[in-house]
Amino acid sequence: MTRAPVPPGATLGFLGGGQLGRMTAMAARTLGYDVRVLDPERECPARHVANETITAPWADADAARALATGCAAVTLEIEQIPRPSLEAAAAQAALCPPVDAVHIVQERARQKEWLAANGFPLGPFRTVRHAATAADAVAALGPSIVKSAMGGYDGRGQVRVRTPDEGRAAFERLAVPVCVVEAFLDIATELSVLVARRADGEAVAYPTSRNVHTDGVLTWAVTPSGADEELERRAQALALGIAERLGIVGLLATEMFVLRDGTLLVNELAPRPHNTFHHSERAHPTSQFEQLVRAICHLPLGATAVVRPAAIHNLLGDLWAGGAPDFTRALAVPGVRLHLYGKTEARPGRKMGHLSADGDTPEEALDRVLTAYRAITS
Repeated sequence: MTRAPVPPGATLGFLGGGQLGRMTAMAARTLGYDVRVLDPERECPARHVANETITAPWADADAARALATGCAAVTLEIEQIPRPSLEAAAAQAALCPPVDAVHIVQERARQKEWLAANGFPLGPFRTVRHAATAADAVAALGPSIVKSAMGGYDGRGQVRVRTPDEGRAAFERLAVPVCVVEAFLDIATELSVLVARRADGEAVAYPTSRNVHTDGVLTWAVTPSGADEELERRAQALALGIAERLGIVGLLATEMFVLRDGTLLVNELAPRPHNTFHHSERAHPTSQFEQLVRAICHLPLGATAVVRPAAIHNLLGDLWAGGAPDFTRALAVPGVRLHLYGKTEARPGRKMGHLSADGDTPEEALDRVLTAYRAITS
């Protein structure tokens, strides 16, 4: 499939006006594009940088159609868009990624079953639709995590279990039609790879990011990851292979587990910008946000080599419990920048922004961003 380049001055549509939509919209505006956003929240973060904002639920197919009408391309910052809305947008403009790719990725059981059917490496898992089969799955797999198949991210919609009875109780507690039961793994480290791909199949991969999570929520990420050359090659090849098989146009983030024996497994996919590559604004010639605009507009893809080690640390709403944090001490740390998302309400666990830092080495970049975060919280 080939497409003509979309020239600056055209309008791009965004299904989602959260922080990812906001940062991608800023990159699009820098490149000279107009931006139209659809989001259920009237005061969504992207509103202040978009030319036009449509406030409507994701399930409003008419609103999705209106968003796409007159756009040169439409992309997304959240994958949980109902298929009728995706199809309504795709009928009016090039939807990037395409409907089928989003449909596969947006439901955890469907995603894992697709990955397994296509020969990509996964940890042991079972798809379950009843409390009894959830108990059976834990009996077969041992200590596991029971996850809601739809929605459920940043640690939500997940329950750790060790016994069949706990598996049954977790399924009942989650109260959703479908869950995935995943066996605990002997994980040495967590990596992610971001791939950008155009409609003609041209694709580039960013070097791996090393990531640390707390209670299922990303705490910090750093690049270069420290992976050896062979592991780096395998991780990038795996991510590129998945993006090609899915027919991605735009971005695909692949989160991976590296087991202590060196085995590399796919954890989850995200067809959009990703929290673990927010440091791309510091580490690479082309940020993930500019890269997404380039990919959906069929422009030359930007360079992805690490030109300067960088790290990020998330800022969650818990920091606002006693009032707005004092960021002056964080900004006093050399190489540190503050990125706030413009959200009007801080809630525990909600991503409100992040700190980024660069350094001569990954260790220095990470130490700087951790020092800056401690300065806020001490």
